[in-house]
Amino acid sequence: MPQKHTLFEKIWSRHAAVDHGASTLLYIDKHLVNEVTSPQAFDGLRGAGRALWAPESVIATADHNIPTANRKAGMHDEIAAQQLHALEKNCAEFSLSYFPLDDVRQGILHVVAPELGDTLPGTTIACGDSHTTTHGAFAALAFGVGTSDIEQVLATQSITLAKPRSMSVEITGKLPPGVYAKDVALGFLREFGTDCATGHVLEFTGEAVAAMSMEARMTLCNMATEAGARAGLITVDQVTIDYLRGRPHAPTGHDWDAAVEYWRTLRSDAGAVHDKALRFDVGALSPQVTWGTTPAMTVGIDDAVPSLDSYRDSDARKAAQRALEYMGIEAGTPMRALALDKIFIGSCTNARIEDLRVAAQVVRGKRVARSVRQALVVPGSGSVKRQAEAEGLDRIFIDAGFEWRDAGCSMCLGMNNDALAPGERCASTSNRNFEGRQGYGGRSHLVSPALAAASAVAGHFALPGEI
Repeated sequence: MPQKHTLFEKIWSRHAAVDHGASTLLYIDKHLVNEVTSPQAFDGLRGAGRALWAPESVIATADHNIPTANRKAGMHDEIAAQQLHALEKNCAEFSLSYFPLDDVRQGILHVVAPELGDTLPGTTIACGDSHTTTHGAFAALAFGVGTSDIEQVLATQSITLAKPRSMSVEITGKLPPGVYAKDVALGFLREFGTDCATGHVLEFTGEAVAAMSMEARMTLCNMATEAGARAGLITVDQVTIDYLRGRPHAPTGHDWDAAVEYWRTLRSDAGAVHDKALRFDVGALSPQVTWGTTPAMTVGIDDAVPSLDSYRDSDARKAAQRALEYMGIEAGTPMRALALDKIFIGSCTNARIEDLRVAAQVVRGKRVARSVRQALVVPGSGSVKRQAEAEGLDRIFIDAGFEWRDAGCSMCLGMNNDALAPGERCASTSNRNFEGRQGYGGRSHLVSPALAAASAVAGHFALPGEI
């Protein structure tokens, strides 16, 4: 009887160049490079006199710390300027594909690569950013890597990894109206915790996943790293193929036909066994809001901040106590009672055209609450921005009182001049709510684009049908 293989095993075995037992030398097909995590790697290459193994495999653009407004004024601080200059210099010296700030293809790498057709099923992808898991939506085995790994990939087109274990997550049920992939990710983390997938590659399956668009699948895989996963995967289906068809860098002609024939094999065999399996029913899931400082500190919008007595584990209770103090809220507070200072719609999790369409539909003809100090919409790429403007979404946001920005990571991690001030409370479509994530002392609540938009109008957490 033929051996059964998981989707992860199929991609891993196809790229395993050398198996050392405890570790494997894994071939990398595509390398995404940003301005923050790559300068030291290029210095290392230069110092060792090494050339790049496959320059054509690299896509580079600045995303983490670039300004999203008034770019003609230059970078906001000296370190950011040096990082951008270093990326531009390195890409020119090593003849890499680089999208400068005035190129419509510039944007967040995890938005740019899929929309260009550079993220392809069955490939391996590395990037110096933990949310590289996003690309698993295309059945690409995609890893976030460190600076030393970046240097290794640039020089050898491979990385050395201990083989992760595999884990299936079956998401059952049909998503209720007003519930999105972001809510699924937050609900999953609430249910199983931020360490449930440590050391594993997740494979998301089930009817809820099959019904998702590619944008929604990217949101789900983007958040896989918040569960501790090394990567996330979703099998190829017609939704995947339809998304990739006609993308600028996708195969064409006979190569397209051959690629599709291969891509359709990218699924776990019936009877293949994962090291771990979980099931998550979303049939009764409500829109989710984080109250604390990890994505697992989540409740439904109609819930209150949990009591410390609900934590049986002493370490978890201490973490909750600290989170309450940092967030400036008390246990038992209804989430809807929290007044918001800022709204952020953006990030590699929720800044695609589908996300902006949903948010724009919510705020059409309405106004941001006077109590909200700032409301930002930051497209994930220049292409997303151009598409949104062609559809008139920018006018809807501007008329409602939002700021319409250029593409970038922006307030997601507060590395540029878009950041929370100490004590400011933000409804954010980002992926992390750690202490200081969006700015020193800032308080982040993770939500879907629909909930962020409705909350901007209400001035507190609210649903679209309530404003």
